[in-house]
Amino acid sequence: MSKNPHIGSAFSDFLKEAGLYEEVTAHAIKRVLAWQIEQAMKAQGLTKVEMAKRLQTSRAQLDRLLDPNNDKVQLDTIQRAAAAVGRNLLLELA
Repeated sequence: MSKNPHIGSAFSDFLKEAGLYEEVTAHAIKRVLAWQIEQAMKAQGLTKVEMAKRLQTSRAQLDRLLDPNNDKVQLDTIQRAAAAVGRNLLLELA
């Protein structure tokens, strides 16, 4: 009976071996940020139209920001969205 070398290994190790770690991590971060902004909007009763006005942008641009599958959003856009709902964007290198 052969021993499986992947039993007990971390999923992040698997992703690194497959060359997918950075892509998956970036996608996960964007999904969380989009969700947090959307939750802050709901908590404040903000519609997408009102949020777009706060950001001085179009509703279509806001939809791209809130799309959890779109990880091509600029950092300054996320920061402005956080500020528009009274939150701060905190980044950290670990």
